[in-house]
Amino acid sequence: MTSTGPGSVFARIDQAVLGPPDAPRRFLTVHVGSCAVRLFPEESRRALYGPRRDEALGAAVWRQAVFEARREPRDGDGAGRLFLAWLVLPGLYRNLHRILRLWRRVDRADLEAEALLAVLAALDAADPDGPDAVGLLIKEVVNRMWAYAKRVTREIPVVDIGAFADAGNTTVPSEERPRSPEGWEVHISPPPCRGGLYATLRFAEPRPQHDGRQTGTRLPDLVFRARRHEEADVIGTLHLRPAGARR
Repeated sequence: MTSTGPGSVFARIDQAVLGPPDAPRRFLTVHVGSCAVRLFPEESRRALYGPRRDEALGAAVWRQAVFEARREPRDGDGAGRLFLAWLVLPGLYRNLHRILRLWRRVDRADLEAEALLAVLAALDAADPDGPDAVGLLIKEVVNRMWAYAKRVTREIPVVDIGAFADAGNTTVPSEERPRSPEGWEVHISPPPCRGGLYATLRFAEPRPQHDGRQTGTRLPDLVFRARRHEEADVIGTLHLRPAGARR
């Protein structure tokens, strides 16, 4: 059985179902033919996934778990639904780890939560008497896990437009502006507009020196960097001044 991290959703389900060692043990009473069998949680899982599992006993476990999960009130403690989810978890581990290895952007906690939601959503539609009922439910949950992972990987993070606009329009006091000694600054002031983002663009270029003497500037390069294409729209007015000069 594959273990999960101590803070994961699956680990919390394990803790809730199994409880501490000295806590009262939960059990499931199933009927196989004319016999009633009492099973502790670990025995119920072995009946579904164990190497020497009994098909009749496994079907009885699944049928009883679905029955108890469905009959509990919605405002109850949810112990029946939690136990059913716990029974399904071993069938999800392989695909869980495959998804996490394939897509690093998928958060494990979110993926496990999505799997739990899928189990609960599929509960009402599950047919406990159908052939391979537990296998069909696991397949449905796995499909939803993969669909969620693919959806997350297609999401493109975007900048906070409001914060970007506020930062761009913030005026820094002249005494707080970094000054480039013996350099040039190019400021591009955008034309007035009512909508959209706008802010002054600033390019700074120091005056190269050699042996303490100025050897000229790369002013053409600086203006070249701030230029616009001849077919592009006008984005503002260009101002050239020594670094730190008053406006």
